[in-house]
Amino acid sequence: MPALILTLTLNPALDLATTTDHVAPTHKLRCGPVRRFAGGGGINVARVLHRLGADVSAWALAGGAAGAQVQQLLAGEGVPTRLQRIAGDTRENFSVVETSTGQEFRFVLPGPMLQASEWQACLDALATHTPPPRWLIASGSLPPGTPDDFYAQLARAASGRGVRVAVDTSGPPLAAALQAGVALVKPSLRELRDLLQQPLEQAADWCTAAQSLVRSGAADTVALSVGEQGAVLATREGVWQAPALNVPATTGTTGAGDCFLAALVWALDRGDAPAEALRWGVAAGAGALLHPGTTLAQADDVQRLVHSVPAPVAFTTSP
Repeated sequence: MPALILTLTLNPALDLATTTDHVAPTHKLRCGPVRRFAGGGGINVARVLHRLGADVSAWALAGGAAGAQVQQLLAGEGVPTRLQRIAGDTRENFSVVETSTGQEFRFVLPGPMLQASEWQACLDALATHTPPPRWLIASGSLPPGTPDDFYAQLARAASGRGVRVAVDTSGPPLAAALQAGVALVKPSLRELRDLLQQPLEQAADWCTAAQSLVRSGAADTVALSVGEQGAVLATREGVWQAPALNVPATTGTTGAGDCFLAALVWALDRGDAPAEALRWGVAAGAGALLHPGTTLAQADDVQRLVHSVPAPVAFTTSP
């Protein structure tokens, strides 16, 4: 049976993670053992959804040796996967945790140049997938050669078939997707500031900005991640703010936003109220901080941490 939730990653990555005592220019930096993970926004989301027991399938474009390794890693986790082969080589990303400070340094490559036929074939396959999924989560950057309105085209095609589209991206692709209208969008505070060209310095500003996107019809639900200050969820029913859990990010923060999105959609899909779904998202984001690289949150961590997330506070915005 086709999956009820599909995730899409146009620009996946083979994520490499390691440690070094101190990052400095010029010198050779002796690193610890390397760990490899199947990465990229939608792939990370699918990995966490699979751990939570969701009926999910990860769709991605992949090529070369790194793409083959991504496929092997997903198979090793048991994540149902559909990879469309491309001519270019899947990128490799590299993250280093400086053990002397706990700081994480992330080196992110642009990805392969896509041919028009490659991204168009992906769009056509998703637009005609039968039966349509309940959710389509399009997450991550667009590789070179992909038009900025790719997610917007996808949203229009999918929503016309009753599919709830969630988008997690940035810059012009984010703006284009919101012009088309989506069921859910998950910007970071920096991404929302760039989108709206506003400073958004106070919690009240975050909540008002998130609600403005809902009222404009750009998104039915806005999930705003605010890092160490928690998260905001805005829907037509209201706006809620939840604090972050006090989990030290000693192994880096890679994938925390993807974990947040995965658990949020998982909870919304099973019928949880928005405020309760926000608690699950915060718990999963915190769970990602317990593991190095893009190990991501484990289901038992999420189940345990959600009980520590305070009830989100409802925020009243002006009409």
